[in-house]
Amino acid sequence: MYKSKRYAYTYEDWNEEGKNAETMIEEILQDPDLPGLEEIVIGCWGECWDDDEGAQPLIDGIVANKDAFSKVKSLFIGDMDYEDCEVSWIIQGNYSKLWAAMPQLKKLVIKGSSGLDLGDIAHDRLEHLEIICGGLPTEIIQEVQRAKLPSLRVLTLYIGVENYGFDGDVSTIRDFLSQSDFPKLTYLGITDSEMQDDIAEAVLDSKYMDQIYTLDLSMGTLTDKGGQLLLNELPKHSNIMLLNLEYHFLSDAMMKKLERLDGVDVNVDDQQEADEYDGETYYYPMLTE
Repeated sequence: MYKSKRYAYTYEDWNEEGKNAETMIEEILQDPDLPGLEEIVIGCWGECWDDDEGAQPLIDGIVANKDAFSKVKSLFIGDMDYEDCEVSWIIQGNYSKLWAAMPQLKKLVIKGSSGLDLGDIAHDRLEHLEIICGGLPTEIIQEVQRAKLPSLRVLTLYIGVENYGFDGDVSTIRDFLSQSDFPKLTYLGITDSEMQDDIAEAVLDSKYMDQIYTLDLSMGTLTDKGGQLLLNELPKHSNIMLLNLEYHFLSDAMMKKLERLDGVDVNVDDQQEADEYDGETYYYPMLTE
């Protein structure tokens, strides 16, 4: 386990005392614990939804003081729940200079896609990349698609919905899967989508099915259509040991069939029911706003 510390402001901190991202990075740099920290988790830094209060001062501060963060192997920027700030409101920043500034980094988790720019991703040691959001723009998916991450083992992308930033379609995901190159990937998560059945089909057709151990299609609108595809295709890939489908719209019968897949640990927790309104059926992924 990494020696870890979380930094976050309360409502009183930023509303009454005027604290923000700039004061937070100053406080982190002055923290006597910093030299020994291997993991830093950054929560609410103030008015996170304000364009002038995005995460950029935090990112820039880390880059400008890279020696002070030289032991940090795990970084999470944006660790907050809806009471702090809705995920779709979080203003992120440009990470293009972070890759070179933190060559020792092994894990990066980013929450929020508004204002997010990853730049040209190139990092020899990064093993875990996770982007949590209610809608992931095609531009960001393509930045990850072009990434040079030879050590990457775990990748989780929250796709989300159009109203909150996702502006692609299933071909965007197919292109990502075919054109990206992560030779050591063992955990693939393409999650939280309103087209989870189509994503399941795209992933099952991808080159990564022969190398990953964990397939994560959780938090989306997976129905029996996608469940049947998994039943048909997973027996062809004996390397798959864990199938995560938590939060789904599968029937009871399909859940039981999937749980009987030989040699695969299947998570079908948190079964959902579709909403019916005015003769229409609606399915919603777990995280949007």
